[in-house]
Amino acid sequence: MANQTVQTQSNTSNLAHGVITSINGQIAKVEIEGDIFPELFEILTSPEDPGVILEVFSQTEKSIFVQILSSPDKLCRNMKVSGSGSDLKIPVGQNVLGRVIDLFGVPRDNAGPINQERKMSIYSKAPPLNIVQSRYQILETGIKAIDFLTPVQQGGKVGFIGGAGVGKTILLTELMHNITLRQTSKNTSETNSVSSNTPLPEAKETKPVYSVFAGVGERIREGQELYERLKQSGSLSKTILVLGQMNENAAVRFRVAMAAAAEAEYFRDQLKSDVLFFIDNMFRFVQAGAEVATLLGTIPSEQGYQATLQTEVSTLEDRLIPTVNGSITSFQNVYVPADEITDAGVVAVMSFLDNVIVLSRSVAQKGIYPPIDLFQSSSSTSSKSFLGEIHFKALTEFQKLLENYNKLSHIVAIVGEEELSAGNRILYNRTKKIINYLTQPFFMTEKQTGRKGVYVSKDTTVNDITMILSGKLDNIPADKFMYIGSLADAKITS
Repeated sequence: MANQTVQTQSNTSNLAHGVITSINGQIAKVEIEGDIFPELFEILTSPEDPGVILEVFSQTEKSIFVQILSSPDKLCRNMKVSGSGSDLKIPVGQNVLGRVIDLFGVPRDNAGPINQERKMSIYSKAPPLNIVQSRYQILETGIKAIDFLTPVQQGGKVGFIGGAGVGKTILLTELMHNITLRQTSKNTSETNSVSSNTPLPEAKETKPVYSVFAGVGERIREGQELYERLKQSGSLSKTILVLGQMNENAAVRFRVAMAAAAEAEYFRDQLKSDVLFFIDNMFRFVQAGAEVATLLGTIPSEQGYQATLQTEVSTLEDRLIPTVNGSITSFQNVYVPADEITDAGVVAVMSFLDNVIVLSRSVAQKGIYPPIDLFQSSSSTSSKSFLGEIHFKALTEFQKLLENYNKLSHIVAIVGEEELSAGNRILYNRTKKIINYLTQPFFMTEKQTGRKGVYVSKDTTVNDITMILSGKLDNIPADKFMYIGSLADAKITS
């Protein structure tokens, strides 16, 4: 655990004092001595060992329950503790860019100490309605399937929903690579990892865009790999990584997302910048809250989750919104236990999302990546006023073809494609070409697949699909559309 110590006020007479009476996992009970009770979320520490960090979670008439954020091995019964007069604060700002920190703001990348002159509480209220401002602007990702099927609104919330091993983390890191470099690059020469055939478009934004990554309960290996990928791609300098991974106790994992949100809020509110917020994994955040609730002995709700599930998720989600100062666009991985998308924890998170991108195991087994379920994925931005007439017309026409394709695929599976009528065969193959076209080589998987990653602009994607829908490419085999960039890159012409 961190060597971080919590600074206490010089006047200890106004602070709470107590004695630990019991310890249960990551929860301890403290009997308060005197009439002064600590505030909710206030940090307590021990005069005997400043490395002890406890956070007030709830209180009864004479005692309080605290989450143990430091090592439980440091605690014992009858240990004296006292309040600090402050909740948990972490260093924020440009001094933390390019660094990996834990819940306490302690660096974990062996790159030296961090200047901690500027600190913020990990807790804050959602911005008032009078400064909330939606951005009616599409945030281009360079990933064809997302830009065409579920375009991302700047300041919106995007969720990647799927079970284990379907590529949620890869998709999230690919987005970090594409969007961060596109926003920060002044010209394509600064981006040496981009395919020469499909360079990243020059950024139109004049103000810097920052990225914050929250690793909540995921594998340590994934955190290390992400750090190395961001470092190699050149996007680490504009990114902060806040990690509380699966080896940490539930109390720490439960608060890491809040700490990362504080980092994003500083850039939005103080520097008036746009922020990309990535969290992997929101289900682990929910799960950590359930573990803490179980230790507290609270009565569970639906499917064994904590009764405060919806409140805990909304407390985080309501902070990740656009204001007049800047926007926070969040991309959230949501693990689906046992591939059961109706799980109460998953549904609680999905209710806050603007874009729901479902990753299907059955699609992945067909060798289609990203394995997006075209029928279950949805976006709140699928309107003509937001997309424009050309994009909306192409998307609507593809969705109609997709419904017909789904019916025809059952016939093809039984009697073969040759039994379809000539008209249905054309429509079936046309839809199959678009499905294949929406596959894409990723920068993050170049070493594994041997395919060089590509970035395809949204306009190029829409124009290419419009050409396929027009029937001008009906004579090209569907296999030719697999894992290409644009049609021009693949030299596919009418």
